[in-house]
Amino acid sequence: MATKTNGQWALGEHEPLNHNEEFKREDDSLNVRARIEETYSKEGFASIPADDLRGRMRWWGLYTQRRDGIPGGQTATLSPEELEAPYFMMRVRIDGGQLTTEQLRVIAGISQEFARNTADITDRANVQFHWIEVENVPEIWRRLEAVGLETTEACGDCTRVVMGSPVAGLSVDEVLDVSPAIAEINRQYVGDPDLSNLPRKFKTSIAWLPDAAPEINDVSFVGVEHPELGPGFDLHVGGGLSTNPFLAERLGVFVTLDQLPDVWVAVVKVFRDYGYRRSRNRARMKFLVADWGTAKFREVLETEYLKSALPDGPAAPVPTRTMDHVGIHEQRGGGKYVGFTAVAGRVSGTTLESVADAAETAGSRRVRLTPYQKLIVADVRDESVDELVKTLEPLGLNANPTPWRRTIMSCTGVEYCKLAIVETKERAHSLLPELEKRLADIDPEHPISVHLNGCANSCARVQVADIGLKGQIVTDADGNRVEGFQVHLGGRLGQKADFGRKLRGHKVTSAELGDYIERVARNFVAGRADGESFSDWAVRADEEVLR
Repeated sequence: MATKTNGQWALGEHEPLNHNEEFKREDDSLNVRARIEETYSKEGFASIPADDLRGRMRWWGLYTQRRDGIPGGQTATLSPEELEAPYFMMRVRIDGGQLTTEQLRVIAGISQEFARNTADITDRANVQFHWIEVENVPEIWRRLEAVGLETTEACGDCTRVVMGSPVAGLSVDEVLDVSPAIAEINRQYVGDPDLSNLPRKFKTSIAWLPDAAPEINDVSFVGVEHPELGPGFDLHVGGGLSTNPFLAERLGVFVTLDQLPDVWVAVVKVFRDYGYRRSRNRARMKFLVADWGTAKFREVLETEYLKSALPDGPAAPVPTRTMDHVGIHEQRGGGKYVGFTAVAGRVSGTTLESVADAAETAGSRRVRLTPYQKLIVADVRDESVDELVKTLEPLGLNANPTPWRRTIMSCTGVEYCKLAIVETKERAHSLLPELEKRLADIDPEHPISVHLNGCANSCARVQVADIGLKGQIVTDADGNRVEGFQVHLGGRLGQKADFGRKLRGHKVTSAELGDYIERVARNFVAGRADGESFSDWAVRADEEVLR
């Protein structure tokens, strides 16, 4: 009997083991751009063959959009042809989350002209449009690329956007600005056919400050001071959420800023060559790291790819709370940077155009997006801070938000996503004022994060939220099948990072969310010890106070 293989290229296992691997071998996914420009944009949606439509176009940031009006209960029962509308979600890749106001205006204009004024800030500091027609894609690319933006490898089995600290170069606490390293990675490797066929998506976090979710990326570099070698980076590998969550593990090595791009691409190539390609469910790098362990991963990285050993290094500092940069902050070199909440990341082209106007009026031409669906205006003159805050607040952007407004996050949900089962964006928006009214007295020093996700894939990081809500169809008290959520409690990143606790059989209908969250929050206030966080309390609390 033949031995079952995992499709690891480094072991000579090149025969495709699933359809995704077949279409990737047949034609490099990057090549679909020419067909979009020369054929599909002229002949329309119906002219696009299936492997390009639902496969290769992802490499250019394009996913087909869910057909309007299809309830979540039908997500798993309909064919792709029945689920999708003749429109696309388009993801704009924004490495490091850094934008100029000129770039922001272009994004705003595309939203208004081609995307029905839609724009969402994602929790990887990208911007997503909806309602994009293939006929308009070449013109959208032209406008984006004219100002240095792109959709290249924003999705697909490739190296996706590199997350960085949204205050890189701004924070007075930063020692090394990683922006040049991120720019070099983008310049050298984004769109490189040598890296365009990975086993699955590959996510990166590079930041001096531990503010870009390093625990849940495939590879992360976090700032650390080496006692002899000075400032550099602690390297972590193998993080990721979805249905099988893993926290990234330290390799125990020290990487200098100059070495960072070379070490990054070496890690990518380890994944490309040794990653599992048999089953899509086990194709992320976290499974390879879990099977190998960090000692073997380091050995392969150093001996086969870097051809030299990296020095041992100390662990990076770990934050005690989420660093979301909301509020008014002193900026390196003078002035302020101001962080604003955008509820669940939902904005619009009109809003983004107004942000560009307000930023320039305040003396700024730099805007940042964050890994927590927030927005930062940099370089604000001291005398302009109050006016900037006052101007953006009516647009739903708050620099001094309530604890609930500050921490609520959501994925796209059933409104546009073909994988989703429940509504999330609009539910977050309707839930928020209810929580602010019911729980106005909750201590802002101990905010409770609420993350809503439309399916099991955890794009909104439900496993690492105080209250994580994973969308499901559930049965209500009258026996009806309705939208609801499985509940995860006490998850967190940073110090004592861990995944949320699940209560056996415990689910909540979407309509009951306000009642449920108020009940659990009141039980937390009544039962916590002095200074105890929600996560600490939820881990130890009896089940009856968590239901």
